[in-house]
Amino acid sequence: KEASSPSLGKDRADTVIIGGGCVGVSLAYHLAKAGLKDVVLLEKSELTAGSTWHAAGLTTYFHPGINLKKIHAYSIKLYEKLEEETGQAVGFHQPGSIRIASTPTRVDEFKYQMTRAGWHPTEQYLITPEKVQELFPLLNMDKVLAGLYNPGDGHIDPYSLTMALAAGARKYGAQLNYPVQVTNLNPRSDGTWEVETPLGIIQAKRIVNTAVFWARDIGKMIGLQHPLIPVHHQYVVTSTVPEVKALKTELPVIRDLEGSYYLRQERDGLLFGPYESEEKMKLQESWVTNGVPPGFGKELFESDLDRIMEHIEAAMEMVPVLRKADIVNTISGPITYSPDILPMVGPHQGVRNYWVAIGFGYGIIHAGGMGKYLSDWILEGEPPFDLIEVDPNRYGKWTTTQYTAAKARESYGFNNIVGYPKEERFAGRPTERTSGLYNLLKSKCSMGFHAGWEQPHWFYKPGDETGYKPSFRRTNWFEPVGREYKQVMEKVGVIDLSPFGKFKVKGPDSVKLLDHLFANVVPKVGSTNISHMLTPRGKVYAELTVSQQYPGEFMLVTGSGSELHDLRWIEEQITRGGYKVEIENVTDEMGVLSVAGPYARQVLQKLTNEDLSDASFKFLQCRHLKLSNIPVTAIRISYTGELGWELYHRKQDSVPLYNAIMEAGQKEGIDDFGTYALNTLRLEKGFRAWGAEMNCDTNPLEAGLEYFVKLNKAADFTGKQALKQIKEEGLKRRLVYLTLDTDDVDPEGNESVWHNGKARTIVIGNTTSGCFSYGAQQSLAFAYVPMELSKVGQKLEVELLGKNYPATIIQEPLVLTEPTRMRLQRKGESPKM
Repeated sequence: KEASSPSLGKDRADTVIIGGGCVGVSLAYHLAKAGLKDVVLLEKSELTAGSTWHAAGLTTYFHPGINLKKIHAYSIKLYEKLEEETGQAVGFHQPGSIRIASTPTRVDEFKYQMTRAGWHPTEQYLITPEKVQELFPLLNMDKVLAGLYNPGDGHIDPYSLTMALAAGARKYGAQLNYPVQVTNLNPRSDGTWEVETPLGIIQAKRIVNTAVFWARDIGKMIGLQHPLIPVHHQYVVTSTVPEVKALKTELPVIRDLEGSYYLRQERDGLLFGPYESEEKMKLQESWVTNGVPPGFGKELFESDLDRIMEHIEAAMEMVPVLRKADIVNTISGPITYSPDILPMVGPHQGVRNYWVAIGFGYGIIHAGGMGKYLSDWILEGEPPFDLIEVDPNRYGKWTTTQYTAAKARESYGFNNIVGYPKEERFAGRPTERTSGLYNLLKSKCSMGFHAGWEQPHWFYKPGDETGYKPSFRRTNWFEPVGREYKQVMEKVGVIDLSPFGKFKVKGPDSVKLLDHLFANVVPKVGSTNISHMLTPRGKVYAELTVSQQYPGEFMLVTGSGSELHDLRWIEEQITRGGYKVEIENVTDEMGVLSVAGPYARQVLQKLTNEDLSDASFKFLQCRHLKLSNIPVTAIRISYTGELGWELYHRKQDSVPLYNAIMEAGQKEGIDDFGTYALNTLRLEKGFRAWGAEMNCDTNPLEAGLEYFVKLNKAADFTGKQALKQIKEEGLKRRLVYLTLDTDDVDPEGNESVWHNGKARTIVIGNTTSGCFSYGAQQSLAFAYVPMELSKVGQKLEVELLGKNYPATIIQEPLVLTEPTRMRLQRKGESPKM
């Protein structure tokens, strides 16, 4: 056992890490190794106390998230060489792992995952039942249809891993102090922190909360309610199994997804860990309400085999030698869950220099990669790649304890559920964050969940098959979405866009701030534009709609999932630059309705005396007016690319405004449309989406956003110098626009793009988003490909569900936007629809 050092050693540090599990120790190791001086880790009892020490230690290259695969891959590569670097044994076994498919839907899921693996460097194979049996000869093969095999997967001893990372952290100069409890955190006016302990105070430039299920208690010290809850996870270890002992090589880890458990070899026996259904699993809710009991460190919960009996039976059927094995140990310990099972990693909005790495349901496989990811971000000022899915700012005040508990139950029970595209999970919904129209629309449509909001995906008509029917192929929403598409293209439609993030910015330095923040010019009073915030390396951190409503007063609008992600970045720039501005988040107070289609003007004109003609109210203008006596800020812009306005108004006015518009549009055949139709409309017009075509992995030049990037403007906006260099060096890849010849399946994004070259067919890129184009009656996608393969007419292939479909690069867009069509008509040219 490690000797502890209950002293502070110093009263100042660059970074104080709170919590000595494998994630916190990994961060200390990576920061110190990268050369950061004065890294101090404080642990209240001993290293690995909490969740790390009793973890099953599974390591896998597999993850359905595109960039989370990178985290897994880095962890495994690090663990392979850690012993050599630190002299500490880590007990790393790499027999590979196999996910078992025993239903046709599961085989589809594996094919879906394989198409996302093609453009990743990690090895992953779809294997036959015969190959599964060869690798794991003790299986009952009756139900096995296929396997998803990752060589290099396995398991590691969590205690030894943490001690090796600790040895490395010390070797590079970090201080690990324990037992030292943090008793209080005091933010100072200059953005630094005072970290109080019984041994004295440390002043820190930044703090990182890695305190596992104590993370809530640390957050509460500064008024934050981190949405975390401890879950009881059990696994069982057997005595020696003769058939296992007789094997010459270690068995791969298996995951029986229908049985919802993992099983691996443990010495000459087996270790088996199930995930119970949400009805049977157990939460430690008292820790959320009353805090973690004082002195809790390396204790366990009472085991409860009855709760996992159906999984034990499933495992005995799949691995019959288990029937004769004796259980020698049952471990039941706490793991911290966030509502969506993903961790929260990064800087926190609303608090300066407070970072988190908490909520790890799979801390062992994430520890190495997340330590590196966070270390790079801290040292370089921007994330090394896009991981918005783990941004702590995806949660807000709407994330109540009840919601967290309901979602954690669901997430635990859904650990091995089929992962469909366009997945929806319904526990804890709706939150308190509903738009003004929710009650009016909820029975008429299939709702989707967006950052706490409910938003219509598609609307029902008599004869439709209603409800959520997920599939890897076209499903019950396919025809209705086509109907809504036609509605907007031929008549007029209304969509609720209230989930947009909305900020008001004003003050003497507002123009100066926005000129520094955005790559585009600052719009004039009464005008709107699309602007991008870039990182110092020239990546696209965010895309916003910027409107100057009055001199020096702006409204900024972003996507629902980016609200606090973008707000945090803006607030940090304000503080860093000392700008005299006020920023107010008005997301929850304002509703947004968009009216779009050829008759949009006709309908809205009936409700106002203001002149809405093209000459008077031009594209990308914004104006305050009254519709049916309701005050709105109207912006002539539409993500559909058709004639349209976005109408920003007080949330309490949503129902009367909606009713007035619907009534005014009766003659024009007005109707609702949802976000699925909106996505098709924007793709046909060639509009990019943040999080798909652009993010922190892409620069705006390769994404085809040159029009919005003003390199010649006077202001030295963030990322300007990097972009100039990128432009000078020339692009290596480019976003292209593809049509595909498919059957009953359409691209979603992140599929592998293949090219049949002289030597062989290889993966050369990936799609970013896609859909069925109801206008062209074929599939459509954006994709990144190398420059030399990016010309119009180039033939490629896109892999969907295990099959390569022919694709052709075409001139974008498929359908010209309404303002472009009008411009061409005025010139006497006939525009293409």
